[in-house]
Amino acid sequence: MPKLQPDQARVPKLPELWVLRHGETEWNRVGRLQGRLDSPLTKTGLSQARTQGNILKHCALTRDTVLVTSPSGRAWRTAEIVNETLGLPVKVETAFTEIDMGAWQGKTVDALAKAHPELPVSEDPNLWKFTAPGGETIEDMSARVQSGLMRLQGPTVIVTHGVTSRLMRCFALGLSPEALSSLEGGQGIVHHVRDGTASILR
Repeated sequence: MPKLQPDQARVPKLPELWVLRHGETEWNRVGRLQGRLDSPLTKTGLSQARTQGNILKHCALTRDTVLVTSPSGRAWRTAEIVNETLGLPVKVETAFTEIDMGAWQGKTVDALAKAHPELPVSEDPNLWKFTAPGGETIEDMSARVQSGLMRLQGPTVIVTHGVTSRLMRCFALGLSPEALSSLEGGQGIVHHVRDGTASILR
């Protein structure tokens, strides 16, 4: 999918951000959708969280930087490990939870693709998730993520989820929410966002 150019006129005034996805989980490994459900970090996921902590240790975090995490267990555990090397004040933000995928939570992507061949699972790995029965719409999720970002008071390390991270960066970069699949995901890395630009720290 082609990458889109940010619209500078739409770039909001946000503090400097370091956005992390939680480490790999047991359900990530087998392709099972988590959403508001949860599963523990794997050994790989624990290692990825330690890597993220080491990356951030070499960033110019200021004394007023805080760590904000989704309340989901996988994000909280990642935040705990990351913060072992940082020692930042920690806050929980419910606005940064993962997409609610309603009836599809707990199902594997393969099973859904077979049951619903019309879903563009391979072509667009994210937008189809907003069509789950009883799930969250892209409009509703975008509104809650944006409200959480606008409440931030200073430089912030955020531990969140795959879809949530992409929506955050769409908003911060002045992109439409529908452009979320044009942005890179990834576990064990850090997305640095400042003044409407983003880079990946590895």
